[in-house]
Amino acid sequence: MRNLLSLPKTHLHVHLESTVRRATLREIGAANGVQVPGDMGAFGSFAAFFAQNDLVRACLQRPADFRRIAYEFCEDETTQGTRYAEVSFTAAAHGERLGDLDMPLTAVLEGLEAGREAFGIECRLILDHSRRRSVERAWRTLDLARRHDAVVAVGLAGDESHPGDPFDNVFAAAHDEGLHVVHHAGEGEGPASIRQALGPGRTERLGHGIRILDDPDLVAEVRDRRIPLEVCPTSNVALGFAPTLKDHPLPRLLDAGLVVTLNTDIPALIDTPLATEYARVRDTFAYDDRTMAALARAGVDASFAPTPIKVALHQALDTWLTVPTP
Repeated sequence: MRNLLSLPKTHLHVHLESTVRRATLREIGAANGVQVPGDMGAFGSFAAFFAQNDLVRACLQRPADFRRIAYEFCEDETTQGTRYAEVSFTAAAHGERLGDLDMPLTAVLEGLEAGREAFGIECRLILDHSRRRSVERAWRTLDLARRHDAVVAVGLAGDESHPGDPFDNVFAAAHDEGLHVVHHAGEGEGPASIRQALGPGRTERLGHGIRILDDPDLVAEVRDRRIPLEVCPTSNVALGFAPTLKDHPLPRLLDAGLVVTLNTDIPALIDTPLATEYARVRDTFAYDDRTMAALARAGVDASFAPTPIKVALHQALDTWLTVPTP
């Protein structure tokens, strides 16, 4: 079996706030007067996840904090074999919290650019918006996205029990202006959330989407339309959406002919960087190198990367499959 660290990868479903190194979080927290426990512990529910996420957000206050986590994201992803990433960031929420709507996004973009120069990784941003929050903030998110070329998409995240319908006009406007749209759907809620995201929600990929298997007609529709799924197995288990990794529906999604990409979602919180996610999937389901490369190829094709980047990544995957591992 070839080394999965060297497998050229994209990373399409990962939240910047959930990539922060624990040591970095403690240092930033101390500088900003926020106490970070030495052992943040495990979690097994959405409520516990939100509590940990709130702590991370409270630590992020200064431009230097946002630049640092973006730069370190680039460094950490490079060690995982990631060549291209679309990382989600709740820019408007941070901006409102800190009284400066532009500062967090500007600082993150500076950190990503410094990371590109240092490590050669290409990163774009998806500005996400919590379903629990106001439509007004969603419009502010879109306004931020309009002003920065490095932002490729906007979308909904958070607790799917909150419907996406109130935000339809926001994402129709984003679509009409040429921005991509990507929503979380079909993780905690069932096929209805996926249908809403695909219809008036205008989504081009499904963040998670694992509940699609509850509706065979929806499976056929998404398969025929080649709508990619951003599947995050370890996160699904940690948050209680799958009982164990061996019981995860990923093999059934692939067997159904769906486009499946492999991602981490919240890697720092579950101690699962991207190459580890690939390794766990390979070991759990006894997949061979070609299957793992096919998952990586699906990520390339599902990405919003420019064509030259996609061509280079496919060539790198060909090389990974054909050149013997040292």
